Amino acid sequence: MKGRLENAGRDAQVIGAVADRGAMSALLDRIDEQTRLAGHNRLALLIFGLGDAVRYAVNVFKVLEVTPPSTLTPVAGVHPLVQGLAELRGQLMPVIALPQLLGGSPPAHPQWVVTEFNGRRQAFIVANVERIVHVDVAKLQAPDAQSGEAITGLVETPQGWLKLLDFEHVLARIIGEPPELPDAWRGRLGDHAPEVLVVDDSSVARGQMQRTLTALGAQPILLNDGAQALAWLLQASESGRLARVKLVISDLEMPQLDGYALTARIKEHPRLKHLRVLLHSSLSGRFNADLVAKVGADRFVPKFSSEALANAVLEDLSAV
Repeated sequence: MKGRLENAGRDAQVIGAVADRGAMSALLDRIDEQTRLAGHNRLALLIFGLGDAVRYAVNVFKVLEVTPPSTLTPVAGVHPLVQGLAELRGQLMPVIALPQLLGGSPPAHPQWVVTEFNGRRQAFIVANVERIVHVDVAKLQAPDAQSGEAITGLVETPQGWLKLLDFEHVLARIIGEPPELPDAWRGRLGDHAPEVLVVDDSSVARGQMQRTLTALGAQPILLNDGAQALAWLLQASESGRLARVKLVISDLEMPQLDGYALTARIKEHPRLKHLRVLLHSSLSGRFNADLVAKVGADRFVPKFSSEALANAVLEDLSAV
């Protein structure tokens, strides 16, 4: 850990000079491999600013590259905070004014943080990018009432407090929610109404899953993080309620106990290991089969398609 923090300054210099995906990939490759291993409950964060005193962070595995601004093509009929479309590596993507979205002003010398998650690629305008830091997920705190809906957590680092942005929430505000489950899927579970534990720190993601599961005919139980979920499951195993729970759907990025560690704890516990676990994450580009194998999850489904999630739920429940 000490060595990784000592490298933070060098990482910051490299980030500031990044102009192509290859350089960013080289930077990400230097992150200690242990942060990618299941059950270590650690998170690598890219720190950036929006032109004020607040410092924000995003999981590095959502970041493709950091680049200077390039040519923008205006587009009619889109959200006013979409500044236009830019072509990068042969692919068009929207460029979103993140400072204005959070109540700030356009930065004088902007940078673009190019991200990919939920099956979409987009660039967010920021004022500056600092460095990568590694944090213990157990030290992430729930946001306070003043943080706003776009913040999923707070964490203290040697350089000060960071706010973790809920990029799913940001995209939902700019681009809109994904389509709801078509009517043909509704009520497919019949009268069984199984209970499904849903664990996700994003209120947007919880709402999407709740609507999908309810439409299928399941009874979703919604929790914010892995620590809450593990405590709930252990209590349910004592009370007898666990018999009604047929499936756990967990995000990967969560405070206190992330999806890796939660899955590992479930599969290691003699009273919980029979539960099927579906990992459901926006980090679809780097994790799927390898992740499932490492933590013992039964399935991985990338966010967010209501039909893909519904199909996975129906298959998993039929296997119980």
